[in-house]
Amino acid sequence: MPYVKIYLHTVWATKSRKKLITKEIRQQIFDHILENAKKKDIHIIEINGYLEHVHCVISLKQEQNISTVMNLIKGESSYWINRNKLINTKFGWQDEYFAVSIGESQLPDVTRYIKEQEKHHQKKSFQQEYDEFIEKYGFMKYEE
Repeated sequence: MPYVKIYLHTVWATKSRKKLITKEIRQQIFDHILENAKKKDIHIIEINGYLEHVHCVISLKQEQNISTVMNLIKGESSYWINRNKLINTKFGWQDEYFAVSIGESQLPDVTRYIKEQEKHHQKKSFQQEYDEFIEKYGFMKYEE
């Protein structure tokens, strides 16, 4: 049996970045994502977010890949949100997502950052956070 530890910090947003993940339904959505992920053998270490986005730390298993895991999480959760009419409009996630690998030593800092999303976004917008991620991880360099 191979021994594999691959940690990802993932971020994804609602379609058109609409601020639909209100405080009233946020925990319900995150609890459902955790429950569904567990059924699909996806190990989520931490999940949280704010009005228009979600942060998640995922531990990939040897047979999993980022694209499939993200599609399973996002696709099923948007279907569930719509089926349960949590929002009075059609809900969807953007196709894009952000994913970077993190080391085991970074887990405490990243999970703390994710846990404090509401507090964090009192000072900084999602767009500011997004722009910082893009620059910090050099994504613009690869798109040129």
